[in-house]
Amino acid sequence: MIDDVLFADVILPLPLDFRFTYRVPAAFQMRIKTGARVIVQFGKRKFFSALVYKLHQDTPSGDFDIKDIDAILDEEPIIGEKQLQLWEWIANYYCCTMGEVFKAALPSGLKLESQTKVSLNPEADFNGDLSDKESAVVLLLESRKTASIQDLNQFLGQQSSFAILKLLLEKNAVIVEEQLRESYKPKLISTVRLNPEFGSEDKLNSMLDLLAKKAKKQEQLLKIFLAETIYGDLNQTEINKKDLLELADASEAALKALEEKQILEVYQKEIGRIDRSQSGELLIKELSGPQQKAHDEILAQFETQQTVLLNGVTSSGKTEIYIRLIEEQLKVGKQVLYLVPEIGLTTQIITRLKTAFGDLAGIYHSKFNDAERVEIWFNVLNEKSGNTGQQYKVILGARSAIFLPFKDLGLIIVDEEHENSYKQFDPAPRYNARDMAILMGNIHGAKVLLGSATPSYETYYNARSKKYGLVELTERFQGIEMPELFPANTQEAYKRKLMRSVFTPELYDEIATALSNKEQVILFQNRRGFAPFVQCGKCGWIPKCKYCDVSKTYHKNRSSLICHYCGHTTSLVTKCAECGSEEIKTRGFGTEKIEDEIQLLFPDARVARMDLDTTRAKKAYDQLIWQFETGKIDILVGTQMVTKGLDFDHVRVVGVLNADNLLNYPDFRSYERSFQLVMQVSGRAGRKNNRGRVIIQTTQPNHPVIQDVISNDYYRLFSRQMAERKMFRYPPYYRLIKIVVKHQNKDRLDLAALHLATAFKSHFNKNVLGPEYPVVGRIQMWFQKEILIKLPRDGKVQEAKSKIMEIISQAKSQPNNSQLIVYADVDPM
Repeated sequence: MIDDVLFADVILPLPLDFRFTYRVPAAFQMRIKTGARVIVQFGKRKFFSALVYKLHQDTPSGDFDIKDIDAILDEEPIIGEKQLQLWEWIANYYCCTMGEVFKAALPSGLKLESQTKVSLNPEADFNGDLSDKESAVVLLLESRKTASIQDLNQFLGQQSSFAILKLLLEKNAVIVEEQLRESYKPKLISTVRLNPEFGSEDKLNSMLDLLAKKAKKQEQLLKIFLAETIYGDLNQTEINKKDLLELADASEAALKALEEKQILEVYQKEIGRIDRSQSGELLIKELSGPQQKAHDEILAQFETQQTVLLNGVTSSGKTEIYIRLIEEQLKVGKQVLYLVPEIGLTTQIITRLKTAFGDLAGIYHSKFNDAERVEIWFNVLNEKSGNTGQQYKVILGARSAIFLPFKDLGLIIVDEEHENSYKQFDPAPRYNARDMAILMGNIHGAKVLLGSATPSYETYYNARSKKYGLVELTERFQGIEMPELFPANTQEAYKRKLMRSVFTPELYDEIATALSNKEQVILFQNRRGFAPFVQCGKCGWIPKCKYCDVSKTYHKNRSSLICHYCGHTTSLVTKCAECGSEEIKTRGFGTEKIEDEIQLLFPDARVARMDLDTTRAKKAYDQLIWQFETGKIDILVGTQMVTKGLDFDHVRVVGVLNADNLLNYPDFRSYERSFQLVMQVSGRAGRKNNRGRVIIQTTQPNHPVIQDVISNDYYRLFSRQMAERKMFRYPPYYRLIKIVVKHQNKDRLDLAALHLATAFKSHFNKNVLGPEYPVVGRIQMWFQKEILIKLPRDGKVQEAKSKIMEIISQAKSQPNNSQLIVYADVDPM
């Protein structure tokens, strides 16, 4: 029996270091639970949905009025004890607050606040199933485009409208601000398929003979359709209507006539579906000998190790091993989390998982709209099932999926574990999902499998030190040979005038050979836009961003100069701002220029580009991958997006356009990352058919890293780098904490950063570097400096972090430092 007085400590979605205590009214005492959301007033006018952290009967001390909880939103907890434990660890380890973790962890629909914008869902179907107050809110939203929760409170004449809003959200009647950015209407394309009545060859031939006598244009259109679909190399059953009319050079009228004769059917198809080609039958493939051996070794290692590294070469079939391990977990009723570094990778992998596990597999990532994320959240929580009535047991997701409320987690797979995409950079918490996965394994008692062809040095070091288990898979699936790698000396080619635009003779010839053999090509350049900058040919002036200390990138398709840090855009300059010369030239090359040049050199090739500019739309990444998979693209030009674990059957040639950019980046991890990127993009070549060929364009063909790449000698480079890192006190031998200091006044920044560095050096001695300006020292009008602190792995890391946060707090509280921003980035990438 609960006594009359009950208090709740709650977490607010605000960057605050402490929890707040509210009184639980008697009417709520039997219903309130830890991990559930409640509505509380914070300040005089603002209301928030807060999370109950702890229930107790200890009256808070202090001279202040204790406010009551206004409403309970959840009858059952939306997160459990294990999630709260994870949140606390993240807040402590990454030097942030529980409020920041709360804000990052929950979908926006589960953390409403007074200023949240609400809009009517255009696809809502009410069927008269609304209360009077709900109907009143709908009428208000019909008369306005959007309203804040504060507006709704005033309209209804009550302190909080959260409870009514929650009911409307459950009925899918309204959408909140994050959802407004997404379109609810699926993108449809007109698609043409053959009427099943003409499934036999005899009927088709008879119809073709008939059309040949009376309707030549219709006959030609039907022949093209058949050549591109059921008689084509890809054995497709349908084709995009626009593509068909272009290929056949036919009119809408000819297609309409074939439709009226019921030979062809035109229908609207939703494109970009994740499970576009899913088979109706569930299929788990048999493992090959090397795969089975690796699988058995992983299970043996799991007997004594909680975390195991699977170091398997590209195209060795790691995904099939993962699927077999997932199957074994599902048989004993466990849940599985499968993490990938990029949202785009989910497209191919979910198709494979759906083929193996059907509706038990689902996806969770930030490009889903908020209603979808909330539905998946509750699905994993097992409160509500999906449309199929089936709870998800396997979740495929990017880094945010680690926050899902798993109850019975048995296995966590972190694919491509070396990728720095697992690191959250801004805002806080600045966590690494790979490291969080290992912690989750400890909390849930689950096993963790890290997979990569080029493991991060920290992970490989831990595996060699026996902290993790290690299983190596050195053969490609079905004995396919590793691609041949060749350096191409751009310096020599330029000197001898053999370059064709940005392509060496070696790369040009390989592309030409691949295209003549109907094979595909991937070209990798880790820089988007047309040119990194433009420059006056007379005086050397370069246009820079007025808000950031960086040159603007030229984007030809928009005829604009764009800052890649703040997005500020101006028209392409035609005259030098310094000397007035009109001799403005582009310098360097990005993916956009490569796309242009390759189309000039190979006009018959179908070329596409994969970078941030072409994949901003929700389904754009999926669509590009699908087009490349189905042979609709011959040459794919891309940034590091093309390096990430994608599996294409017909890629013969991979070109790395400028390896020097990777090698010369000022970072202690540059050699490690250069090797990883080049080896990963090389792994896209020759995966199913002939041996692939990789051309690496560089001015330093004899560079040790290039030589290690060509000989595929990961361990040799690892050993050299470990010796250097030990000598200079870098990970994995030391932990790093980067202190970022920002201010809009450069002098104030210099002074504050110097004081901070002095304070740190008095405690950590020579293990402090800086303060120094980073490569880009001003972004969006904020000047910034960085201080690097190296901490020995001696078990006193938490004590050191507490001291660091104390020094930061003291600096921020100094006079004239009210505008100073300081934060700690633990384990920076």
